[in-house]
Amino acid sequence: MKPLRTITAVLAALLAAVALSAVHTPAASAAGKIKFTKLYADSPGSDNRSTKSLNAEYVVVHNGGKAKVKLTGYKIKDKSGHVYTFPSSFTLKAGKSVTVHTGPGKNTSKSLYWGQHNYIWNNTGDTAYLVKSGKRLDSCTFPSKHSKAYVTC
Repeated sequence: MKPLRTITAVLAALLAAVALSAVHTPAASAAGKIKFTKLYADSPGSDNRSTKSLNAEYVVVHNGGKAKVKLTGYKIKDKSGHVYTFPSSFTLKAGKSVTVHTGPGKNTSKSLYWGQHNYIWNNTGDTAYLVKSGKRLDSCTFPSKHSKAYVTC
């Protein structure tokens, strides 16, 4: 009787592990669909730190998946250590994008505001990193020698 109980316990543990991994797979694949699509590192005109100029510097994040994703725990970082944390209540719908502006403003479903009073992205080259729980999900680099003020990621 003991071998049968052992086999039953092992099978139950194996089935539980398989079921648990199946539950976590969609979340992992959904997170993989959140990507940068544009980094506008050099706002037009002179860098005068006006709200208009600061908000013309931005990064666009897109949900290429088929399900909405709550961006709790997602962050945007740059090489200098600036960090933007998405609002815990923010959800990015499937197929939609959100623009994260450097300066202050009122958050909407299409635009979020970092609230900075100085520029984040270096005109001479920078890299945006999308991270969650310390894991890098995506990056987008604005090269030091670039003919446009933005780069498509």
